[in-house]
Amino acid sequence: MIFGGVGMEPQKQALRSGLDVLVATPGRLLDLAGQGLLHLPHLEVFVLDEADRMLDMGFIHDVRRVIRLLPDRRQTLFFSATMPPEAQALADQLLKDPVRVAVAPVSSTAEKVEQEVAYVDKADKRALLIELLRDVGMRRVLVFSRTKHGANKIADHLEKSDVGAAAIHGNKSQSARERALADFKAGKIRVLVATDIAARGIDIDVITHVVNFDLPEVAEQYVHRIGRTARAGASGYAVSFCEADRARAAGRDRAAHPHQHPGDRGPPVRGSGAAAAAPGRAGRDVAPGADAGAARRAAPVVAAAGRAPAR
Repeated sequence: MIFGGVGMEPQKQALRSGLDVLVATPGRLLDLAGQGLLHLPHLEVFVLDEADRMLDMGFIHDVRRVIRLLPDRRQTLFFSATMPPEAQALADQLLKDPVRVAVAPVSSTAEKVEQEVAYVDKADKRALLIELLRDVGMRRVLVFSRTKHGANKIADHLEKSDVGAAAIHGNKSQSARERALADFKAGKIRVLVATDIAARGIDIDVITHVVNFDLPEVAEQYVHRIGRTARAGASGYAVSFCEADRARAAGRDRAAHPHQHPGDRGPPVRGSGAAAAAPGRAGRDVAPGADAGAARRAAPVVAAAGRAPAR
């Protein structure tokens, strides 16, 4: 296995000794090939894993450079949690008579995940997250941020609020990501804040809750995120923070184009603030800065899929 963020010498020694299977990241593979340490004329099978994330991370040029190193006669396999048009276009360009295999219907969610949405003003999202984490049942929580900078800010805020947390994303070194994952697995921290790309490397069975601090842009990302909980037959919870302005915009879109959203009216959006019910329990809590009277006047801001909002 060769990858960046660590010393090259052990990887060079492994290549010199010969091998049958090589697992590599594009950048480090190209570095070693450029040093004359890697020759692939006899390669038989090329596997591109996480093809959609490779494209999303801007690795398309590195991937094409790697492909130019490969022999023309080979078997090529693409593995991807989603297949956006860009990934499909790459597959169509590089493969001959490809066969597509889907192991699950697109955008199908795990049956044992209880899903909730919290309508909250953008300025109140971190306060709401702290309030939710007062629930001791949230033992191992994966929080998703849209950006690397946002992930750092969330983790720092949690640490300052005495909640053990760490962030993982592409700007973190390999050793920092491994340390954060090890602490999360060992229970030394309760919360791991990740971007979609970094989360693809997480393989942890017992994640009790997933929090979408920032909503994903496409449905497949949402399915993949909440699939991190409720593994191995367990149940799990997923909570999504929806900023009030986005909810209102979605409501206007439904009203303007009812034929595109048949039967989908969504929960009512009224009021603001960070009042919310903790996932998986009845009742309502009031986040710091929101008085009880305001919470009673505001509309319920947490609605669970398949049931009415808690009151």
